[in-house]
Amino acid sequence: MESYVERPPLPQLAGLVRTVWIQRTGENAYVQRHLPTGGVEMHFPLGEFPQLIGPLTGPAIEVIPPRTTLVGVRFHPGSAPPLPAPLDDLVDQRITLEGPWGDVAERLAGAATPERALTLVQARLLREFRGTAGADPLVGEAVRALMPWQPMSVDGLAAHLGLSASQLRRRCLHAVGVSPKALQRTLRFQGFLALAQAGAVASGRRGAEGMAGPAADVGYADQAHLSRECLRLTGLTPSGLLGGAIDRCACGHDHSASYRPFLAARNRPPLLPHGP
Repeated sequence: MESYVERPPLPQLAGLVRTVWIQRTGENAYVQRHLPTGGVEMHFPLGEFPQLIGPLTGPAIEVIPPRTTLVGVRFHPGSAPPLPAPLDDLVDQRITLEGPWGDVAERLAGAATPERALTLVQARLLREFRGTAGADPLVGEAVRALMPWQPMSVDGLAAHLGLSASQLRRRCLHAVGVSPKALQRTLRFQGFLALAQAGAVASGRRGAEGMAGPAADVGYADQAHLSRECLRLTGLTPSGLLGGAIDRCACGHDHSASYRPFLAARNRPPLLPHGP
């Protein structure tokens, strides 16, 4: 039987890693629909080379073989360990990580349990990040400001950061892989999914019941706007993605560990005044 268990990362990685997980397939292959999150992911199938999923702009369908166990790491936008290519060259790409990460694969294959393998992966990431210069602080602020709970324009964000629109775009492409506008769209949809995972509540707006409530809360003009963006980012309608239930996704996985830190930013004061 297929299972998927998310958990928070080690506290030392919390500013860089959004969530980690262990996934097991049963006697049958499992069809996994990967969605854009704004960040990259690393997958470590036990007994095989690890893989990197670059920043996604649309859905990526993967068939995970039967009797596979893997541990995974999902990074915040703008955070990634040293990679073999710039992030803007890795958009919508899946690459196999060899070299130093191949050595990690050998250690994981000998791990007594998947939980032990996940511990080894996080320990390796801590060592990798200690040897890097760290994330671009201006891009980090841009990512926080582009969250759905921060209503502003991309032009207003560039002015706040003391950059031109082209400079902001260039730095975002280098550190995140996608443009600020594309990242803002992705984070808005992730905000909708976070509210759905948490159990959607009425927004208080007239006519904003069901999916329309959380859609309005994250900045969609109306439910039709949400439906267009959902189809663009996931390949499915909202009801198809969520299985007709607003408070969970059709896959049946619990993603609360991933969305809890995402929702924590909801009540923070706005970083910028409302943009046009």
